[in-house]
Amino acid sequence: MPLSEHEQRMLKEIESALYADDPKFASSVRKTGSTGARRPAGLVVALAILGVALLIGGLALDFKPGGFPVLSLVGFLVMFAAGVLALRSTPAQRTHGLKRPGGARVPGAGRASTKSADGRSYSSRMEDRFRRRFDQEP
Repeated sequence: MPLSEHEQRMLKEIESALYADDPKFASSVRKTGSTGARRPAGLVVALAILGVALLIGGLALDFKPGGFPVLSLVGFLVMFAAGVLALRSTPAQRTHGLKRPGGARVPGAGRASTKSADGRSYSSRMEDRFRRRFDQEP
């Protein structure tokens, strides 16, 4: 949904005030926009494919110095690096906007409500069932 003219004006005022107060921080924020989170996706996929190829190639080839498939180990490390890069490069995509501006999580965001008709949560109902079962056993 596009911003109204008033909201765009307010945003520009806030941005100019930010540049006036702390230009170094403002320039660093501008550099790390939301478009930067998707850039390494191709690199992650390429590294993962290379890692799988090295892993399988190391097992298939006879090159095993000392009886240990070194090439497979390198393939695993490449795949591990791809996974770390994937996890570090997408923090904005993982949250999906479910956090408040201060960083606190929004209660119940992103999942269905677990309250019953009487207002009790799922965990409290399960605890009551558990207690009833062990109270009834001889």
